[in-house]
Amino acid sequence: MKNKKVLITGASIAGPTLAFWLERFGFEVTVLEKSASLRLGGQNIDVKGPAREIARKMGIENQIRDKNTTEVGLRFVDQNNQTVAEFPKDSSLSMTQELEILRGDLVKILYDATKANVQYLFNDHITAIQDNENEVKITFASGHQAAYDFLIIAEGIGSQTRNLVFENQYSFRYLGIHTAYFTAKKSPSDTHWARWCNVPKGIVYLIRPDNYGTTRVSVNFTAEENQYRHLNLNQQKEALIQKIRGSGFESERMIAAIDTADDLYFDRVSQVKAPHWSKGRIAMTGDAAYCATPISGKGIEMAMTGAYILAGEMMLAADHAHAFETYGKKMRPYVEKCQQLPPGIPKMVYPKTKTGIRILNTLISFAGSRFVKNVLKLSKGEEKKKQNEIDLQDYDHLFRKRA
Repeated sequence: MKNKKVLITGASIAGPTLAFWLERFGFEVTVLEKSASLRLGGQNIDVKGPAREIARKMGIENQIRDKNTTEVGLRFVDQNNQTVAEFPKDSSLSMTQELEILRGDLVKILYDATKANVQYLFNDHITAIQDNENEVKITFASGHQAAYDFLIIAEGIGSQTRNLVFENQYSFRYLGIHTAYFTAKKSPSDTHWARWCNVPKGIVYLIRPDNYGTTRVSVNFTAEENQYRHLNLNQQKEALIQKIRGSGFESERMIAAIDTADDLYFDRVSQVKAPHWSKGRIAMTGDAAYCATPISGKGIEMAMTGAYILAGEMMLAADHAHAFETYGKKMRPYVEKCQQLPPGIPKMVYPKTKTGIRILNTLISFAGSRFVKNVLKLSKGEEKKKQNEIDLQDYDHLFRKRA
């Protein structure tokens, strides 16, 4: 492309990854972030499959490894904190991966890898967009106006910029679950193992170690889609406390942590369904385009893969229409696969009664038995084949050949 001035909105995972590759391919890149600074909160995430391959290409794999959360695997425990089953990180049934990192640490790594050659604008957002034949005119909340050759929306699931461009052209698929994330003080019961505990009322506690001497907690539970909408932070805390009060396990500890948390995130668990990821000189990537939810375990893979493919196709194509079309053709089958969940998931793992929890724990115990683990070892080679579910073209090599 001859026109290469790009504005990216969102400085989380997809935005800086896209900025890295576009800048490498000769584009002039600006990243716009609504927050006053980088949003470094969040829970444990994993960099695996195509995301790990892309991180390696970016030269940041070792930095990610150095920020490992220290988690060694996943333990399912009962309400008395007795282990039902455990799955080390080399198990195909464990959520723990080799490259396990806090979301905020990955954001900082990506920012540091791009800040020297990419302009970052914080504490501002877009209020109006005029997509013309030759440029995209942007009006910012600060009153500033500017023109760019392309606008790429790389925001979260609640993207407001997406609403300005694709209003009524996307939908949400609610999965029946609400989730809350926050940081808690470390307790003697916390180890290097992640702990998953089901309690009545369809509640799941997930407690995970981090590399900062604190503990990351998520509380997930079944609820009606709009049951907790339009609550301010204090109201969210109170609603969450009322939900888990008296639920057993470490609920009293969690209530104390929620009450003082300064990083609480509380929202519905939904997927984004968007039939179109581009319009004129504007395109979407990351959660704004195809959020799969944390339940899928594919969020980072999709964010980094989509950004990499979009940047590569913008570098290769003679015009943006062809670039955006090819990006969609390559990425959409992978997105649709990532958004598919096994039958009954997630509700099957959120039983509301003690009997349902007892049945679930029995099944988990069997899955963690020596017999099942031996069977899974036999199929480990097949699992490795499945890790890269999308072929990544070597855009960097193609760019160097062109140069």
